[in-house]
Amino acid sequence: MSKIIAITNQKGGVGKTTTSINLSAALAEMGEKVLVVDMDPQGNTTSGFGVNKNELENTIYEMVLGECALQDCLIKNVATNVSLLPSNVNLAGAEVDLLDRDDKSFILKKELDYIADEYGFIIIDCPPSLNMLTINAMTAANSVIVPIQCEYYALEGVSQLIHTINLVRDRLNPELNIDGVVFTMYDGRTNLSQQVVENVKNNLSHHIYDTMIPRNIRLAEAPSYGQPITVYDSKSAGAESYRALAKEVIEHNRHR
Repeated sequence: MSKIIAITNQKGGVGKTTTSINLSAALAEMGEKVLVVDMDPQGNTTSGFGVNKNELENTIYEMVLGECALQDCLIKNVATNVSLLPSNVNLAGAEVDLLDRDDKSFILKKELDYIADEYGFIIIDCPPSLNMLTINAMTAANSVIVPIQCEYYALEGVSQLIHTINLVRDRLNPELNIDGVVFTMYDGRTNLSQQVVENVKNNLSHHIYDTMIPRNIRLAEAPSYGQPITVYDSKSAGAESYRALAKEVIEHNRHR
């Protein structure tokens, strides 16, 4: 049975897309078969795997509207052992297009149910808002990973996010759990990063991953080359961190 993880936080710039791309690639490097679902209309996960999002005939948007089958927009081997359901700016219109659908919260789940058993992990990159696309991701997922940036307002909005996750669990998806929080853009040389970590640990009762993703130039460069960090600079601190996180994710899910 596939483990379906939504990477979500309604704040932008916290490392959701970076985590979606590089956690997927690191899991795949460890022999897992991975599907990445780009539910963000910005399509940065799509281009981060080297796919030209503006030239795609079929994306997750067409799939959600029922204009194409999942297999028609699935792109295989964007990295070794990694397949992708891509998106682009068209997906921004989905919210309005789905208004009259009774099953609008379950569209992604119904599509993924057909192929879930083919993958060890399905990673969903959510948009930076608590909208219908994010609700679809949470309804399809078994669990949520919340990236939190090591900055002053790190906890801002997290209580609202947790409230939303609890609502989805109560009303739409009783299987949904919070897998944990992962710190991103961590700089151990600064008091701020250390203070943020302590603050979050003192205020959140949820699992916090030991691995912290560092501020890393190579990690920031990799998307512009359309490669995950494990390919772009395999020996960088960013690559090693996402490998460590992938090990934790596998281990954590083994004991669930």
